[in-house]
Amino acid sequence: MSTPPLSLAHGGPTPLSGPAVHLFELITSSWVAAAVSAAAELGVADVMSGDPTPVDEIAKLVEADADALHRLLRACADLGVVEELPGRNYALTELGRALRSDAPDSMRGFARWLGSPAERSTMAHLADAVRVGGPVFEAVHGVPVWDYMRANPRSASVFDQGMTDISSQLTRSLVDEYDFGDSECLIDVGGGRGRLLSLILAANPHLRGVLYDRPEVVSQLEPALGREGVAERCRVASGSFLDSVPAGGDTYLLASVIHNWNDADTVRILTHCRTAMTAEGRVLLAEVLVPERPGPARTAKFMDLSMLVHCDGKQRTRSEFAEVAERSGLRLNRVVPGLGVSVVELVRA
Repeated sequence: MSTPPLSLAHGGPTPLSGPAVHLFELITSSWVAAAVSAAAELGVADVMSGDPTPVDEIAKLVEADADALHRLLRACADLGVVEELPGRNYALTELGRALRSDAPDSMRGFARWLGSPAERSTMAHLADAVRVGGPVFEAVHGVPVWDYMRANPRSASVFDQGMTDISSQLTRSLVDEYDFGDSECLIDVGGGRGRLLSLILAANPHLRGVLYDRPEVVSQLEPALGREGVAERCRVASGSFLDSVPAGGDTYLLASVIHNWNDADTVRILTHCRTAMTAEGRVLLAEVLVPERPGPARTAKFMDLSMLVHCDGKQRTRSEFAEVAERSGLRLNRVVPGLGVSVVELVRA
């Protein structure tokens, strides 16, 4: 592999113009992501602290080659994930602590998923997805994405933890920004392992909850869901929301769920919710919205490309949510903006 004909460090000389340097940084951002994902996969943050630690010691703990790990960590130091110190010593930074498995704001699972072979090999075919106008996961892996997950438990486990991480961080503000005061029974549809539901129940002592997801997902519940004051107000149910959802709730929450599905399947899922909910019930969609008008929305737009490639889903605008709601016998009542996701509130039409 040849070395790029430029030096970006310390203002070194480069024959490239400003736009070319900027493009070089954009093009090679996949290298940056790969380094962070590798650190997450190896679990280096889990064995490090803020104190200087010799790379040889870290390498033994994560069962890696010391020289190769040194090369990885010195690159991660330039990202602020670790601090490089003299004598091939490294210390974990505040940023790096978010790569720990036990961090409250852990993103390790998401970093592992983004660096996984299943994810990277699929996103490499983005241009093909744009050409055909739909997902290419099946063309790359031989089966649709959800069938692949069922047939590959290890990949499914990494995926589920990754989605738990990113959904938890994006939806964390929902607990404070949406008022559950007049809700009595919240059904968390596609709620994963229950991290978000546990936060909502802890903040709303009057509320009862039902965690609903696939059997293999709810078999690995978050510890927080079992703590005192939450466990007695929550039950777990398993199944597929493409077939049905638990009945009797007045509030149905789908957090970072609907973006995985095309319009036809979205209407199917929302119709199940409308049928199951009480007469005055509501459906809450916690999603990253695409602006109606041109403007910056990097998270929404790049998540949308991931949906395009993988599963025929998409990030939607307010008007697109209103359209699928109408087809489901619902209407868009309001949108509650949030720091991560917005809450699209649907009620009976």
